[in-house]
Amino acid sequence: MNKRRITPGALLRRNGVQTILASLLCILLGLLVGYLVLLVINPQGAWDAILAILKNFLYYPSPAAATKYFGTTLVKASALLLCSLSVLFAYKVGLFNIGAAGQFVVGAGASLFFGLGLHLPWYLCLLAAVAAAALAGGISGALKAYFNVNEVISCIMLNWIALYCVNMLLATVKEQSTPYTRPLSSVNKGALLPSLGLPAFFSGNEFVTLGLPLAVLAAVLVWVLLEKTKFGYELKATGLNKHAARYCGMKEKRNLIVTMMISGGLAGLGAAVFYLCGIEQWMVQQTSVPAMGFNGIAAAFLGGLNPIGTIFSSYFIQHITSGGSYVDTGMYSSQISDLISAFIIYLCGFVLFFKLWLNRLLDKRDRKLSEKQEGGKA
Repeated sequence: MNKRRITPGALLRRNGVQTILASLLCILLGLLVGYLVLLVINPQGAWDAILAILKNFLYYPSPAAATKYFGTTLVKASALLLCSLSVLFAYKVGLFNIGAAGQFVVGAGASLFFGLGLHLPWYLCLLAAVAAAALAGGISGALKAYFNVNEVISCIMLNWIALYCVNMLLATVKEQSTPYTRPLSSVNKGALLPSLGLPAFFSGNEFVTLGLPLAVLAAVLVWVLLEKTKFGYELKATGLNKHAARYCGMKEKRNLIVTMMISGGLAGLGAAVFYLCGIEQWMVQQTSVPAMGFNGIAAAFLGGLNPIGTIFSSYFIQHITSGGSYVDTGMYSSQISDLISAFIIYLCGFVLFFKLWLNRLLDKRDRKLSEKQEGGKA
């Protein structure tokens, strides 16, 4: 039995391979541009700065310390992964959920208030975060479905409404001497996510909890829902053409609302995974929406809008973001890693052009080979 041989040209035509190559190209170009910016600012420490960003937790010579901070990066990456899934899910259905940041805020407010104010266990805090954020996403979905309000506009407005409402809500559970909420570890340990013994693998890092495998499981479930179910097909069909979906008997308004609710719920789950592990406290006086939701946009597109790809892209974005804290602040700002991430985000917009260019190059190559073979036969 002859096995079908996969040629290099056929391999390069596969969408997954093209996405990986395009993403790697974006990363390399983004790092190169970032390095050039470092050279312009201060050429003496440019190489050490870019190495510090790429090393992140490997900056520590002690294996125990490196392992511990590797765990911290994973915790933050798991929250980022859920935010990127939120953006990805809506985008697959033809919606741009720029409100993932605001839905993340709502999830943080609900999970912390249920834990600190109502003293409920972690699973109820988790469900409250998902439900509240899903409701916030559903508002944008309903405005889109019934009043044709652009979801980008409604989401941006709701981001700020969510921020100030959550600030007021969590002001009731903040510490007296600081603008931060009280720590869960001292108020309600039952609200902390179970560790499942994971800290033992990360040098006792207590922040590594159930949230880590939960985020990966969510990515797999989103992939299955979108690619392997009838419901996922209906959602994508509605996004491609809601009029055709309606003609086929699909409930396009319901699908739009459900999509935004699921998208919001994923962002809320990301907030719960982040804050219920005790890694950070909420500052009730902050005047800007946390960047986690916006970074989810970068991770979603860098991952090729594939739920499995976002697992790796979310880790990479968080890796270089955390690595920015090890840059010599005497020479550079620690936000230089955010600048590099921004370059990568903008370059991700050229992924489609890269695929078109590659396919045209392969078509030209195949035509030349075909002409050469025909000439040889003649």
